[in-house]
Amino acid sequence: MRLGRALPRAFFARPCLEVARDLVGAYLVRNLSDGTRLAGRLVEVEAYLGTGRDPASHAYRRLTPRNRVMFGPPGRLYVYRSYGIHACVNVVCEEDGRAAAVLLRAIEPIAGLERMRANRGLDRDAPLRAVASGPGRLARALAITLADYGTSALRGPICFRRAPADAPAPAVVATPRIGIREGRELLYRFVLAGSPFASRARASAVERR
Repeated sequence: MRLGRALPRAFFARPCLEVARDLVGAYLVRNLSDGTRLAGRLVEVEAYLGTGRDPASHAYRRLTPRNRVMFGPPGRLYVYRSYGIHACVNVVCEEDGRAAAVLLRAIEPIAGLERMRANRGLDRDAPLRAVASGPGRLARALAITLADYGTSALRGPICFRRAPADAPAPAVVATPRIGIREGRELLYRFVLAGSPFASRARASAVERR
């Protein structure tokens, strides 16, 4: 598949909610050192606003060594570990140290499927939706780790690409965020309407952000 151009810095230097909505339907690409290309269409993301504006954000109270990359510049990756097990990947947005970021929750695998399955430890006959539906699964499928913390997603091995020019505009639905304790009522989760690849809320799963 021929993808559009890489998303520039100006794309991410906008209000977090705008960036989150516009990321749905874009493509996340990971080029591995052995030449393998992994790619998927983003079908689910969540926005986390900056200091003092969002109680669920890691930057809600103050700058810390953990969240410092959220304070800018836009277009860099904020990777953290959830439950001490799963890496979760965000892309920083906005300007002027506002500390906003978009959590990447799910992709529809497009390229490098077998490598993604192997990264996840899945059998070849595992359902396609199981490969990268959920933030921990997504990061593992694309081999994104804490070592990628702070790296630029504007160019290099991890980047975001526009959809092909002839692709139809995605139908995006805003919903409450899932898997968190505070700010759950805010419509900051954006999903590709009808996508079977989006993650599903579990009543007992509450993420420690």
